[in-house]
Amino acid sequence: MAKRISLREFQQDLSNRLAGTKNAPAKPALLAILAGGEGWLVDLAETGEILAVPAIAPVPLTHEWFRGLANVRGNLFSVVDFPAFLGLSQVVTGSQSRLLLVGARLGVNTALLVTRAIGLRNPDDFDPDPRFHDPRPWVAGGLRDSQDRLWKRLSVRQLLAEPRFLDAANVAH
Repeated sequence: MAKRISLREFQQDLSNRLAGTKNAPAKPALLAILAGGEGWLVDLAETGEILAVPAIAPVPLTHEWFRGLANVRGNLFSVVDFPAFLGLSQVVTGSQSRLLLVGARLGVNTALLVTRAIGLRNPDDFDPDPRFHDPRPWVAGGLRDSQDRLWKRLSVRQLLAEPRFLDAANVAH
């Protein structure tokens, strides 16, 4: 037989849980993307829209990872092939590839071309990987999911400040 509790106990318990929820800091949702074969997580607060890949106008004398410029509702966005920037194969644009607008909130019209956008993930579904280390300042740690798959955290703010990311020109200085 189920344990019986009084209405007063139920209300007190519910009140305590609601009060605890109000005081707990909200964790921003994470956007899961694939770049090449790597899984990446981006705080939703650091991203903008996710779009099907529009026409991209190439820009001469730039690195192979700088794919060019895209017109998004009358605004030009620089497009960086994120896997190619990581040293992986370039994205072959198709039905699953996406453009992730990342810089608009910081005043920079930049988009990352990714292999695939997987969707939103709850931060509570991941555990920090204490063994993970990546020297790049825009890699904000590693997390493991329930299948023990490694996901790297992307710090958009740090990426947009990275000198190599900012230097798309492929000319000798």
